[in-house]
Amino acid sequence: MARTAIKKTLLSLSVAVALGCASGSVYAQGDRVQELETRVAELEALVTELLQNQQTAPAASSAQAEERAAAVAEEKVNTMMAEHHAAEEAKAKKHTYAFGGYIKADVIASDYSGGPVTAGNLGRDFYIAGLVPVGDDGESYLDLHAKESRINFKSTHNLDSGAKMTTFIEFDFLVGAQGNERVSNSYATRLRHAFFTYNKWLFGQTWMTFFNVGALPENLDFVGPAESTIFGRQAQIRYTSGNWQFAIENPETTITPYGGGGRILADDNRIPDIVGRYNMKWDGGNLTIAGIYRELRYQNDGAGIKDSTSGYGISVSGKFMFGKDDFRWMASTGKGMGRYMGLNTANGAVLDVNDNLKAIKSTGIFGSYRHFWNETWRSNLTLGYLWVDNDIVNTGTSVTKDAKSLHVNLIYNPVPKMDFGIEFMYADREIESGIDGDLKRIQFSAKYAY
Repeated sequence: MARTAIKKTLLSLSVAVALGCASGSVYAQGDRVQELETRVAELEALVTELLQNQQTAPAASSAQAEERAAAVAEEKVNTMMAEHHAAEEAKAKKHTYAFGGYIKADVIASDYSGGPVTAGNLGRDFYIAGLVPVGDDGESYLDLHAKESRINFKSTHNLDSGAKMTTFIEFDFLVGAQGNERVSNSYATRLRHAFFTYNKWLFGQTWMTFFNVGALPENLDFVGPAESTIFGRQAQIRYTSGNWQFAIENPETTITPYGGGGRILADDNRIPDIVGRYNMKWDGGNLTIAGIYRELRYQNDGAGIKDSTSGYGISVSGKFMFGKDDFRWMASTGKGMGRYMGLNTANGAVLDVNDNLKAIKSTGIFGSYRHFWNETWRSNLTLGYLWVDNDIVNTGTSVTKDAKSLHVNLIYNPVPKMDFGIEFMYADREIESGIDGDLKRIQFSAKYAY
């Protein structure tokens, strides 16, 4: 009987080995499999020795010898399986992998006082202050889409050296040119984030260091107070030490031609944008102070233009808690901020009559209060304002002078991670000539995060 029990024990161990290899566990690694096979061979030799001793032992002690052989075999198996489970647990703590994202459906009814706004215009999908038309030729539209839905993958790795590494990549379907509303409503993916961190360093594309994403209001619109917030993602190298962050980031200069006209995208920069940031947190909220210095440069050999100037900005933002409610806010100002402010409502610089670059000053501020009515209902009230200090001798009078927006919503949260909401938005943009245009929008959204 003891022989049978011992053989069953060894058979169980062999099955455990096979399962370990098949499942891709720690035993599936070559050195671990070899180690386990060595341990099994040692166990078989030990059992064989015990059984031989049993055969030479007096008959009276035969049963005791069998019991001892079985106990030793089982103890060895238990020890090895405990080591296996410990190794699996350690592996799980060292490396983790997760998918995430959300599905979001939007129904958007928009009324423009200065329309029309053509299909495919990004301003039909979410609020972009610079795309609100001015004048009095109004038009209304109804759009339904799920383009904001997104998917991401992240991992964390505690390396044997003691270093920590993370990775993150995310996609959604906004802004892509591909797709139509005739048959398939197919839309191309776009890259939002793609970066990895190694200890205190970050490499890749993610939120601009100048932008405090934690201060962004909870609006159904993709951005919310788009005219007055710092907002964007780009490639960068960032170093974080305690509350401090320092980064060099991808440069890009946007320019208004002399007298006004279409935007010039001048990818002529020689140095990266340089950002410094300080974060403070406490039980009742947080505060972020960020500064940026950048080169604005344009070279057009055909037109005989070659000039550069400097841009700079400061942004202060945060979130203050009032029980469960919170107030989020941001105030930013500077010269040459351009694309950093308000989704590039104003450019970073303008060419003067001598083809020299002059940085454009802009200031933006928003505030948003979130109130929880009860466990399942909440609302947000958001106000934003942007002011641009244009030299109209250079820019002309068709550029944006100021823009503002109001957002109010009601969101229902029936189960965790699921939201249904309705939001009203009013926005207005005025150009230097005094002509303005407004946007009134009602948006319904259904969202489930996973």
